[in-house]
Amino acid sequence: MTSIPPDTHEWVSFDDTKRQRTWMFDVTFLESNWTCIFGNGCQGVLTEASPELVQGCCSYGAHFSDVKDQRRVERAAKRLTEDQWQFKAKGKDGTTRVKKNGEIVTRLVKDACIFLNRPDFHRGAGCALHVMAMDNDESYIPLKPEVCWQLPLRRDDDVQDDGRVITRIAQWNRRDWGAGGDEFHWWCTEDARAFVGKKRVVDSMSEELVAMVGQSVYDQLLAFMDQRALQPKGTLLPHPVRRNKA
Repeated sequence: MTSIPPDTHEWVSFDDTKRQRTWMFDVTFLESNWTCIFGNGCQGVLTEASPELVQGCCSYGAHFSDVKDQRRVERAAKRLTEDQWQFKAKGKDGTTRVKKNGEIVTRLVKDACIFLNRPDFHRGAGCALHVMAMDNDESYIPLKPEVCWQLPLRRDDDVQDDGRVITRIAQWNRRDWGAGGDEFHWWCTEDARAFVGKKRVVDSMSEELVAMVGQSVYDQLLAFMDQRALQPKGTLLPHPVRRNKA
């Protein structure tokens, strides 16, 4: 009998006639119990395990999707206080830079993103923008770079010859980082240690998904997945990490 490829995922798609778009969702990942384990088992994305640094995926800084994304974060940075941001003094010289290849990225301080507070900071390790969001009881989505608040979700828009757009929402894989992803010692969507959440990703990352696709599309997706969850146990394809562990 032919075996199932180890990295198989199931997808669902439906048309959005109002916007001439087809949505495609990786339901295998969205119904998994992946959760961010930053500071709680995350090995980081350096070339060797480095949990003691508590850098998560912030070691190389954030790549901005466009100038609008950059300016939005720069405005948020001006609101940060010294209590929230370990490197506020260095931030006065700017928080972003343009690489030789034209990519816009956050500046690095001490070999990691300028917004990353380190373990020796009195507020602990973590993103200063996230700290401000919690302090002010506001969403971190308008404050952080798009790639940061979306991870480990990834949105790809593929424009067809007739102008119709196919939008895919899936998990972020190593290859999505480019050639450098192969050098990571560890990546969270590949390790069972990160699949320990108490909720499905479609529930735990509902705010992020709504920001990525809109409320009406998310509601349609959720209705489908809730109905799907009623299927007999064993008819759904588990995430490869869980399936291969078994």
